[in-house]
Amino acid sequence: MSFISLQTVEDWNDVLQKSHEKPVLVFKHSTRCSISAEAHEAWESWTRSAKSADVETALVRVVEERPVSNAIEESLGVKHASPQAILVKDGKAEWNASHWNITESSLAENAR
Repeated sequence: MSFISLQTVEDWNDVLQKSHEKPVLVFKHSTRCSISAEAHEAWESWTRSAKSADVETALVRVVEERPVSNAIEESLGVKHASPQAILVKDGKAEWNASHWNITESSLAENAR
């Protein structure tokens, strides 16, 4: 499974710029939350099996990289939640889901 790990605000700014060339699905993951663990499994499964080559994927761990998570919220105007999946196209949030709404099927349907 290949994804971009967002560890710094600069990493996020790079991904935001890349979204002008190719959509990016950002997954905000809390390593301390069982709901997030379930959503993370769905994201990983979708990434392995159904992900289109036309979509990049990126992961931010919200506890460990709080400044990055905050920068995503500020840049996109999408209120923070975790877990949260956000499809970014041309520097803007096109779709987002949180908690139990992050399923392999919802990702397959919306992350293109």
